Amino acid sequence: MGGSDPPAPPSQAALPALQLGGIHHVAIIASDYARSRRFYTEVLGLQVVNEVFRAERQSHKLDLQLPDGTQIELFSFHHPPARASYPEACGLRHLALRVADLDASLKVLALHGVAAEPVRTDPFTGVPFTFIADPDGLPIELVGPAGRGD
Repeated sequence: MGGSDPPAPPSQAALPALQLGGIHHVAIIASDYARSRRFYTEVLGLQVVNEVFRAERQSHKLDLQLPDGTQIELFSFHHPPARASYPEACGLRHLALRVADLDASLKVLALHGVAAEPVRTDPFTGVPFTFIADPDGLPIELVGPAGRGD
């Protein structure tokens, strides 16, 4: 066959980049919808935007919003597989949320019976952070402002 070779793909530098504006939402699947709904609304204080029960899927969908407009979609499905967390699995590792006052946040969490790991400071940024877990063990990082005073 007298065909020519296919054209070489353009170099990465020649390709345009997407114009991303930020994270729109993160989706989380809960094993116990009511327990996770309470955690995300009452403990973390996220605002409910919309809540529906999808009868055809026997599934709840709860749209929650953070103050900056970022949303979390909380779903329920029958018998979802367990999330691999330890040892750490490939894929999305954790959800990180900014807090205005890490110490005050830890006190509120303690009142709700939510345990936090010891606060650490990122050696490169100087920003304090800690981890908590949602009712299904999803790691949630709380990131405070720099200059906590540790």
